[in-house]
Amino acid sequence: MKAAVIREFGDADVLKLEDVDTPKAKPGHIVIKVLAAGVNRLDHYLREGSITQDIPMPHVLGADAAGEVAEIGDGVSGFDIGERVIPAPGFPTDEDHYDIHPTSLAPSFTLPGMGVWGTYAQYIEVPARFVVRDETGLPPEQVATLPMVLATSVRAVKEVGGVKARDHVLVHAATSGSGSMHIQVAKALGAHVAATIRDDSKANFAKELGADLVINTSKEDFVARVQDWTEGRGADVVIDNLGGDILPKSIEAARAQGVIVAFGFTAGPEVTFDIRTLFFGQKQLRGTMANDFQDLVWGLEQVKQGKIKPVLDHALPLSKAADAHRLIANNQVTGNLVLLPWVA
Repeated sequence: MKAAVIREFGDADVLKLEDVDTPKAKPGHIVIKVLAAGVNRLDHYLREGSITQDIPMPHVLGADAAGEVAEIGDGVSGFDIGERVIPAPGFPTDEDHYDIHPTSLAPSFTLPGMGVWGTYAQYIEVPARFVVRDETGLPPEQVATLPMVLATSVRAVKEVGGVKARDHVLVHAATSGSGSMHIQVAKALGAHVAATIRDDSKANFAKELGADLVINTSKEDFVARVQDWTEGRGADVVIDNLGGDILPKSIEAARAQGVIVAFGFTAGPEVTFDIRTLFFGQKQLRGTMANDFQDLVWGLEQVKQGKIKPVLDHALPLSKAADAHRLIANNQVTGNLVLLPWVA
């Protein structure tokens, strides 16, 4: 089969299209023909080796896929060859850990493209326990934008953030893959959403996703705008996927006893803030990563009902994986990117 392979850490050019062995279905597993593979910012960090270098080479990146069942291993029931499916963007590799929740706390939890070979390939093998039937009715290239960003957003917004109807929620980086999904998940839960951007040209995009207030942080102080928006209370929940020098201001933007969910570090992994802003207001700073399998199931049900929509920017051939990574690294993506393994 064809796969985009890395044999060393480095810039986007280390991604090379190669012929590799097609996986076979072990007992309890299925092989999925990948019709489209999602590209996430995480893949960029893994490729450059900035998250971990404990990855055996050669390696295939990619956590997201939409595809169809190509082979069924012994002991698997409930799936048919050719059936459209979506693999979870993370799962335990040890069967003894399958019933741990959230799934991401299992000692053997890993992501396709991190602990095991990923989706930048024509086929991928995964445990059948962590595969969902694709009942979205959407084309594969749209579905492939969903699994990682949808499931992790449901975990961050619904489960960790505890967002509920009528809450006021602040979401950063509205046009990023994660930010655009945070807006939609919060709106599906019935919340009011303020979203930050850095370019006025992206304002309409954020509004189309459901943002009630759009704040251009290159011109405005988002803390002051959120205070005005909430009549001086502050946001009930802030979803911060930026870190760096933004997280301290996110803490300021939250109301007394509000929740700040630390979700990422695109603005930098090191954070310094005045601890008094946290404990004087009795605020809660919570961290989240990855997801539970049920987060994906809940999110896909919202997609099926039309409450959440995929945000596809580009669909590129698998041979253009390096170009996709450059677009991600240079913040030239509105929403999500996918790779098409069967397109020349």
